[in-house]
Amino acid sequence: MRKTDTQTIAQVIKEYFKSPKFENKFKQFKIINSWEEILGKTVSKSTTNIYIKDKTLFVFLKSSVIRNQLYMIKTEIIKKLNEKVGEEIINDIVLK
Repeated sequence: MRKTDTQTIAQVIKEYFKSPKFENKFKQFKIINSWEEILGKTVSKSTTNIYIKDKTLFVFLKSSVIRNQLYMIKTEIIKKLNEKVGEEIINDIVLK
């Protein structure tokens, strides 16, 4: 006896990854990968580590000059990164 409501593996995987838990992780991943695109290669080369925790983006930089410049445009960076994913994923940036 065959069931008529069977799904392909691709459909099952798509539904699984559309869950809020995974969707938010994918958006965080997209924000981190957009760092170079939005801020350029110079800033990206000075970035040693970047991650998101509790809606805060933590960015570790080699250059104190770049850190100070980014601090002055922090609000604009947050806006552009959130626009990239179409949702407010981060609400603060900590530059170290």
